[in-house]
Order: sequence, then C-alpha cells, then structure tokens
Amino acid sequence: MEKKINNPAILVNDLSFHYGEKNVLEHVTMEVKQGSFLGLVGPNGSGKSTLIKCILGLLKPQQGSVSLFGEKVQKFHKWEKVGYVSQKANSFNTAFPATAFEVVSMGLFGKVGLFRFLKSSDKQKVWDALKAVNMEDFANRNIGELSGGQQQRIFIARALVSDPELLILDEPTVGVDIESSESFYKMLKNLHRENKMTLVLVTHDVGVMTNYVTDVACLNKQIHFHGNTKEFEESSSEKMSAFYGHHVHVIHHDHDHE
Repeated sequence: MEKKINNPAILVNDLSFHYGEKNVLEHVTMEVKQGSFLGLVGPNGSGKSTLIKCILGLLKPQQGSVSLFGEKVQKFHKWEKVGYVSQKANSFNTAFPATAFEVVSMGLFGKVGLFRFLKSSDKQKVWDALKAVNMEDFANRNIGELSGGQQQRIFIARALVSDPELLILDEPTVGVDIESSESFYKMLKNLHRENKMTLVLVTHDVGVMTNYVTDVACLNKQIHFHGNTKEFEESSSEKMSAFYGHHVHVIHHDHDHE
C-alpha cells in the first residue's frame, strides 16, 4: 500500500531548550519530508542529540513543538513507525550472552511481547533485517564477538525489524574506522533507496556524509542552513568556517544518482 506523504515525517516549530541557565537550542524550526535522507550536522555541543531527544519525546522543550507524521509528539502512539539507534547503542557488556539474531529479535518485543515465542513470520522478519544490513552470515555469532561497525549494523537491524517509516541514527559511526564508516554510509544509502524510508543521520562528519544524504541541516543551537546537498556544497567555506568556529573547507563531490 502506498504511503501518504502529505505530512512531513518530522516538523519542529520554534523549539527552544535549556538546561538551567544554559541555552542548548534556540528557536529551531525544521521540516523533514517523508522519503528524504537528512544529514543533521554540527560541532560537538551544538545540541544535535538534545534535538533528537526532543523529537522522540524523551525531553520536553521549554518552547515550541514537535510533530511526527502530522501528530504532536505528546499524543503520538505509533512508535513502531519510528526506529532509533542511539549514540551509545554499542556501549554494553561485551560478555552479554546473546547472538546477533537474538539482539535483532528484541526489536519485535513491542509487537510480540517480551517472553513470547517468535512465530515463523517473525523469524523471517529478523532474517530480512539482517540481510538488509549484510549481516545474515553473523546471525549466530555472539554480539560481543563482533567489531564496532558490525555491532552498529546489528543495532540498525534491530531498529529495522519492526518496519519503521522513519529511522533516526545518532552518531552511528563513533568509534568505527574510516573504511567501515564509508561502507556503513553506503549501506544506509542503499536502505534509503530500496525501502523508501525517511532517514535522519546525526553526525559531525561533514566530508563523507554529503556523498550519501539528500538534504543537510546545520545545527549550532540554531539552524544555520537547511537545504539539499547541492545547495550545501555551493555554500562558501567561509560560511561553514563561521558555523564551526574554525576553518572548514567544503568539498564538492560527484554524486551517484542511480
């Protein structure tokens, strides 16, 4: 069945948030259209993770509002439509006695119940999610035996297993080497293209990310830029340097429009 695309996947309107006296977000307004792949970039401490927590309803802003698929986040109940992989997804006890398959199946607990047996159709969903991230060959490996990049793929599979329409990833390549990061971004681009899913990738890595996303939003307490990648790459290095607070060279890439 074709998805309705009338409402944006995410609508942030005039949102401000502060911890005590410290202003973290100031009058942020941002729209993420369904089917887009947004790279949310900014230096460390720019408020990226705080904005994501507000979008997910984990933090309540002092001002402004957030809507998901046209519904205010406070009243939003269709959380199966939203997948989230946090920055600390792979910060866990490496001796945790669970296989990659079992970790991915945990993403179905909201639907099937915590201690219910998985039906064959549920198991097939787990296999499909593992295949989507190219990790089916590691299904029976203990999660603690996998590399950081492989673990992140498993956590994405766990988020994918419930068929979300929106997937949010907060700094998913932290602690992952450059080669694995590029492979990881290619996998995300493929997921976006094949599943027509809305993706939001939170990162401070501007250089590599622009090869894969369709849109870019630059956040440093406020939104300093929001547009497609072509517009972003045409932005001057001076503007980006002012945004980051140090010299930044904007690299122009040749995009693959398959």
